[in-house]
Amino acid sequence: KFPCYRKPKTKRAKRFLEKREPKLKENTKNAMLIKGGNANSTVTEVLKDIYAVKKPFAILYKKKNITRPFEDQTSLEFFSKKSDCSLFLFGSHNKKRPNNLVLGRMFDYHVLDMIELGVEKFVSLKDVKNSKCPEGTKPMLIFAGDVFDVNEEYRRLKSLLIDFFRGPSVPSIRLAGLECVLHFTAVDGKIYMRSYKVLLKKSGCKIPRIELEEMGPSLDLVMRRTHLASDDLYKLSLKQPKALKPKKKKNISHDVFGTTYGRIHMQKQDLSKLQTRKMKGLKKRPAEKSAEGGGSRPKKSKSA
Repeated sequence: KFPCYRKPKTKRAKRFLEKREPKLKENTKNAMLIKGGNANSTVTEVLKDIYAVKKPFAILYKKKNITRPFEDQTSLEFFSKKSDCSLFLFGSHNKKRPNNLVLGRMFDYHVLDMIELGVEKFVSLKDVKNSKCPEGTKPMLIFAGDVFDVNEEYRRLKSLLIDFFRGPSVPSIRLAGLECVLHFTAVDGKIYMRSYKVLLKKSGCKIPRIELEEMGPSLDLVMRRTHLASDDLYKLSLKQPKALKPKKKKNISHDVFGTTYGRIHMQKQDLSKLQTRKMKGLKKRPAEKSAEGGGSRPKKSKSA
């Protein structure tokens, strides 16, 4: 819950605090992009391009902020409370760590995960002279490389990148809305980020032919320092409320093919007395009735 030590005095302040209260379905995560005190032109352009991809769920701080996330995290937590952002990207530059990016996320307005990445090569949106995707387009994320599933740091980086770029949750998908692709490849200790625009071409049938056109930004990254949360804290951050968990239905099972089986518990029934449908073909003949009655009865003689 957002910390507040006194009651709001106006309705506007009350609405502001109600928006920040915990919900069953949380709002789309916003990201803040902060420029360090010694950021150069490359880092500034990277932040601007990431902001263009992330809009409208991002806030770009244009003024320089002298802070070091791995030494002191209080300023990041202050900005997180001020702007109600749970994701951040901090850019800086110095002789020891040139073109430096710190990607991280918050839990309860405290830093949960932080990963430091170095930019070795950068191609901006302006340098690629192709058409761009409109603002607010939900991207498709593709991860290539076994390291994302084997190494714990790369596995956490994959989770962090998904959290950062996934955008809002949507109930349905429209084919024409699948316009943007973000591709991350991890190989030889480097992470290659590429962004493409999806072009739907005519194919002579209902399913269109798909082509990818590079639109930028393009980044070659290398992992530097990491600050990962403990297993207990990370497990706590993934906890869901009971109202969102699907209720387990009793006596229902599924096989490997997806077929649903239900089990019904009933008392033992006497099927000999079961009344079936009355049909002319199911009527018992006199011979069958006499056999059930214990023998044939003598016929009565007709009186004259």
